[in-house]
Amino acid sequence: MRGACADGWCAVGYRGLSGYAAERFLDGEPPASHVIPTGRGYVNSRGERVPSPAHARTAPAGASARCRDGTYSFSRSRRGTCSHHGGVAEWL
Repeated sequence: MRGACADGWCAVGYRGLSGYAAERFLDGEPPASHVIPTGRGYVNSRGERVPSPAHARTAPAGASARCRDGTYSFSRSRRGTCSHHGGVAEWL
C-alpha cells in the first residue's frame, strides 16, 4: 500500500508492516492480482488481508478452496480453511 509522499519519500505498507520508500522507486498501483477488495475479511497470522468466504456460482479469482456450505475461501494456508463453513469440500 502506498500512502502520502513528501520530500521524495512515501509511506508504504506490506503484509502488516509499514515504513517509507523513495518515491522514485514507486511506479503507481500494484498489479490487479495483488489487490484484495476492501470490506468483510480478516488479517491472517502473516499480516495479510484476506476476504471473507463468498457465495458464487463459479470459483472467484483468488479463491483457494470450495467449502462444504458452497462458499469459496480465499485462505492463504490450509490450517483453519472453511472451519466455520463445514470444512473443505475441494481445494482449488
